[in-house]
Amino acid sequence: MNPDAIIECVPNFSEGNDEGVVRQIVAAMRGDQVKLLDWSLDQAHNRSVVTIAGPVQAVVEAAVRGVGKAAQLIDLTKQSGVHPRIGAADVVPFVPVSGLSLGECAMVARNAGLEIWRRYGVPVYFYEGAAMRPDRMRLEDVRRGQFEGLLESAHKDVTRRPDVGGPEVHPTAGASAVGARSFLIAYNLYLDGTDIAAARAIARDVRASNGGMFGVKAIGVLANGRAQVSMNVTNYKMTSMPQVYAMVEKLAKKHGARIAEAELIGLIPEEAFEPESEWVRQISGFIPEEKVLERKLHHPMDWPAV
Repeated sequence: MNPDAIIECVPNFSEGNDEGVVRQIVAAMRGDQVKLLDWSLDQAHNRSVVTIAGPVQAVVEAAVRGVGKAAQLIDLTKQSGVHPRIGAADVVPFVPVSGLSLGECAMVARNAGLEIWRRYGVPVYFYEGAAMRPDRMRLEDVRRGQFEGLLESAHKDVTRRPDVGGPEVHPTAGASAVGARSFLIAYNLYLDGTDIAAARAIARDVRASNGGMFGVKAIGVLANGRAQVSMNVTNYKMTSMPQVYAMVEKLAKKHGARIAEAELIGLIPEEAFEPESEWVRQISGFIPEEKVLERKLHHPMDWPAV
C-alpha cells in the first residue's frame, strides 16, 4: 500500500443530545497526523457524525479508539433515535481519498473491524466494499431489526451473526457496521410543514430500493418540528445533486408542499461542489472552506477539549 495514501473515516455515533459525551468520543480519536475535519450533533436524529482524515494506520487507530469510547459511554438500552442504529458506534465507513483503491480500503476496514472486536468486545458486521457476504452489501440489510432486534436474533439465527465476534452483540453497545465506500453525501431537505406522510411518500419514491434514483437512500422523518426527507446520496457521479434536489422539489409539489431549507451533514468532495446550484444555495450557513473536503484538509478543526 502507498505509504503516502490518505484515507477518510466518517464514524456515526448513536448520541446527538449529550455534547459532553460526544466531545469525549471525538477527543479519544485525536492522534498524530490525524486531521479532524468535521463533527456535529444531530438532536433530531439522536446521532453525531465525525469526519477525520490522514495516513491510513493513524486514521484506523483513531477510529478504533472512537468506537471503544462510544461503547464505554453510550448505553443503547437507555436511549432511542429516529435514525436506524445497531450500535453505539453505529457505522464506521472508510473512504479512499488519494493513493489507495477501494479494494485496498476494504482490507483496511476489515483490519479495523478485527481490532475493534479484539480490544473492546464489540462485534462487527462488514458492509458495502468490505462486505464478506452478498446479503451484507447494503447497510440497510445489516441494520434490519436494529439493536433491539439483534439482541434477540444474533445468537439464535446464524444468518444474523456478526462477521467478527459474537455470536451475541454487546449488551449495551450493540455492534458496529464497518465498511469501505466511495464518497457519500448526507443531505436533508426540510419541507414547509409537519406533514410526515408527505415526507415518507417522497422518500419512498426517490430512493433506489423502491425504483427511484440510482444510489439514493432516503427516509421521511419529523425533525426539529418539521417534515424532513433525509437522504444519503451514494453515487453523486451517476445521480447528481441537482437531479436529487429537482426530484424532491417535484414530488413535494405533488403533495402540496415545498422545500423550505436544506442541510448538509459532514463534507462534500470538491467535484460535487456547485456554488451556483439551488441545492447548495438552500443549505443554511454553507461555507465552502468548511464543508468541501479538499479545502478542509488544509485547515482542519481543533480537537475538542474535555
